[in-house]
Amino acid sequence: MPSENIDWEALGRLRNEVLAANLELAARGLVLYTFGNASGIDRTSGLVAIKPSGVPYAELRAEDLPVFSLEGKLVEGDLKPSTDLDTHLHLYREFAGIGGVAHTHSEYATAWAQAGRPIPAYGTTHADYFHGPVPVTAPLSDAEIAGDYVLNTGVAITRIFASGAIDPMAVPAALVAGHAPFAWGRTPGEASHHAAVLESVARMAYFTEALHPDCGPVSRVLLDRHNSRKHGATKTYGQG
Repeated sequence: MPSENIDWEALGRLRNEVLAANLELAARGLVLYTFGNASGIDRTSGLVAIKPSGVPYAELRAEDLPVFSLEGKLVEGDLKPSTDLDTHLHLYREFAGIGGVAHTHSEYATAWAQAGRPIPAYGTTHADYFHGPVPVTAPLSDAEIAGDYVLNTGVAITRIFASGAIDPMAVPAALVAGHAPFAWGRTPGEASHHAAVLESVARMAYFTEALHPDCGPVSRVLLDRHNSRKHGATKTYGQG
């Protein structure tokens, strides 16, 4: 994209939002050292800003965030992007309603991913944010790993939602088998918020199973009731 066609004011806002989302991951203890990354998209221009690879969170500045087109072409920035860039771009291409993506290696959510298990909806805290279990991908094949691994990670995530049985806006996260979680939202900040809640419910689910190995999921009626209190046209939570 030629520089004269860039809305620099909008790009500045996007970078600031993505910076804040990345710093939120660090503040919530969801990342160690330079693990993880958050990104955001300006749907008007189709530009994506993402954390640069290997830059410590404490040193991160908005102007450090490289900016790419949805096709993966560098538009602005001097630093290399996160190595997960192609996963983020695929999610933006496939999930039209999202405006931000957050990827962490937070301990409990990653443990469920490494176990290859979805996180069951055991209670109302889970239901408030995830309208059903948080799904896990199938393991990537050797060919997928040896090929375009980062893109194929995104494909593995979107494959879970392809049938339409799970709404990616109602369950805004997924676990990549053997890897770690990805979360998303309507904004970069919401994506980081969902990543933090995901870690919390993953921890609760772990202890729930430790205390009650045969525990079943929360009833569908209670799951629906609590989810609808926070989401949709009939929500009652908050001041809006």
